[in-house]
Amino acid sequence: MGLCNSKYSTSSSSQSWHLQTLDDHEGGINCMCLSEDGSVLLTGSEDRTARLWTVKTETSECIGLLKGHEDYINAVAIDDNFAITASADKTLRKWDMTTCECLLIMTGHKSLINRILCTGDFVFSSSYDRTARCWDLETGDCIRVFSGHKRGVYPLIFIPADYDDVTPEAFNWDGNKDLLITASADFTARSWSFETGKCLRVFKEHEGAVTCMSTNQSGRTLFTGSTDQTIRSWDIISGERLKIFEGHQSSVICMTVVNKIMYTGSSDMTAKAWVTEFADCTRNFKGHKHTISCIKYYDGLLFTSCGDGVVRAFDAKGGALKRTFLGHQFAINCMQVTDGRLLTGSHDGDIRVWDISDIQSQNNNTGVVNDKFKSERIDAGEKKEQTRLKVDDEDDLN
Repeated sequence: MGLCNSKYSTSSSSQSWHLQTLDDHEGGINCMCLSEDGSVLLTGSEDRTARLWTVKTETSECIGLLKGHEDYINAVAIDDNFAITASADKTLRKWDMTTCECLLIMTGHKSLINRILCTGDFVFSSSYDRTARCWDLETGDCIRVFSGHKRGVYPLIFIPADYDDVTPEAFNWDGNKDLLITASADFTARSWSFETGKCLRVFKEHEGAVTCMSTNQSGRTLFTGSTDQTIRSWDIISGERLKIFEGHQSSVICMTVVNKIMYTGSSDMTAKAWVTEFADCTRNFKGHKHTISCIKYYDGLLFTSCGDGVVRAFDAKGGALKRTFLGHQFAINCMQVTDGRLLTGSHDGDIRVWDISDIQSQNNNTGVVNDKFKSERIDAGEKKEQTRLKVDDEDDLN
């Protein structure tokens, strides 16, 4: 992998936590993910390329350029020593992270790909073509098409068969227990049998596009956030709607669940904390001047990235604003947190590296993010979000 030159910032005292700016991409940063050990960052950009970066070294460096897509990259994932990228060119690609060689091109979607989700042997993808697909990561073959949504498909969640609470008897799946859950601009979420591709439940009650999803730790409750300004909880097995979470004044864009608390971010410029069992809002996180595009819980801190180009760190329990991270020129589309560092990607084309070790030490870890089930989050600025969520039936197939 070749090295690429990146700027290293010697910060002023007022921004001493800004460590570095990585400006190798030639377009906005749409998405990012970390390797399992947190040592490598993978980013996808409007410039049609993905890049690999060191994270745990004293200074981060570009160590790989993945070039081949014919349109901007919407989603990225890392599986062992392989990088997976998905693009508006309607394809997924698998790359060798050591050589940066493209090993597979997965074709079949009829419109741009929104999200991907790796489970080891397989990768799932969602698209504006109203379908989700499952691909064999070894061969690149499409082995399943999940068809039934009436508009573009956005977030994905996979619940594996080895989870005890999901029983075949409850669904009559002919012995299958693997679940895929999809959400769409058609106002619904759906659960699917991985074994058969059959739609098992339709979660329908929202009055707007379903933009984000999560589950509780047991994997029995699904949470869906929507442009109708609400979050709803559902019994995954029966499909019954359990609670309605009301309080946001505009679209719900992102969410994360930590034990019994759910955190949500909205285009109403606020984040909120909710008790999942009772749908009570217990905390408002204010001060944002634009849409909250991404929300992360880490070590007692709640990080929000925003269309105003600022990341804010709050005490997740008390709600106090601990720090603002200033420097990006445009909306922040994605972020990751690892080992005392915050990594942010913006529409301005820059990736910034921030030191958060001192504010971490001031906070006790009050919960563990629910990561038992593979899921992904919407990481998009308001401009792109507005474009995507206004798609109608005809636009889905363009």
